Amino acid sequence: MFRSRSVDDGEELLDRLGTMTARARELAAIQRSRVELAVELQRGMLPRDLPHPPGIRVGVGYTPATHGLNVGGDWYDAFTLPDGSIGMSIGDVQGHNIEAAAFMGQVRVALRALASVTADPGELLARTNDLLVSLDADLFATCTFMRLDPRTGILDCARAGHIPHIWASADGRSGVDDREGGPPLGVLQGATFPVARHRLTEGGVFVLLTDGVVEGPALSLDDGLAQVTRLAEIAVVAGMSIDALAGAVMKLADTVGHEDDAAVLVVGYDVGTRWRRPAEAPPA
Repeated sequence: MFRSRSVDDGEELLDRLGTMTARARELAAIQRSRVELAVELQRGMLPRDLPHPPGIRVGVGYTPATHGLNVGGDWYDAFTLPDGSIGMSIGDVQGHNIEAAAFMGQVRVALRALASVTADPGELLARTNDLLVSLDADLFATCTFMRLDPRTGILDCARAGHIPHIWASADGRSGVDDREGGPPLGVLQGATFPVARHRLTEGGVFVLLTDGVVEGPALSLDDGLAQVTRLAEIAVVAGMSIDALAGAVMKLADTVGHEDDAAVLVVGYDVGTRWRRPAEAPPA
């Protein structure tokens, strides 16, 4: 009697374990499907074509989060504005789930739509911020938006809680632009976003990043920004293509041990074309 009871208990335990294992596999498959859907959603929202006016080249790189079942909301974008200038944005949505990926799409679409109303980066971020606050989505995004006039090389830039961008010029100068920005988008109604002015000189580059490129367990943010600055310096001196520089930056992202998406957008003078700035353009 005792032995029969023990056998029955063992069989019941095995049945329960089998049921639990099957359920765990089912849940894992569902979660993997959600992640795959979110990754495809992200990729589908990134631009298929990038503007390429005479003398200007835009290069990009993107790697989705690959740690466990995380998926983030990083994006990059570049498009032609009604006045012929180029609008460029890069950003990162808080969170690592399909909701973050969907919110990323909302932010990107809002920036594009409102850029037809105003091309001023500070006003554009302010309008986008107020729109996102009104949606009450419980999510926020950091972002950098740049407007480039390809006729003069003038770059106007505003940041919303995002990490600084990097620049390098053919005369050997380089740096990290850590001037004041505004808060992340979707947090504070009526926030303002200061605009900084730069100049894209012949042979120079600007590098916009998300923090997954330069910050992780193996690398601090300051060290990561310093390494990308060095890469940009080497690229302009060696005459590397914009695409090659973007690829080199993404290789750095592979070494930081990050658990986040990683995105980079590089804009620069294309050494393969002739570009002459008008004489009336302001000095660098």
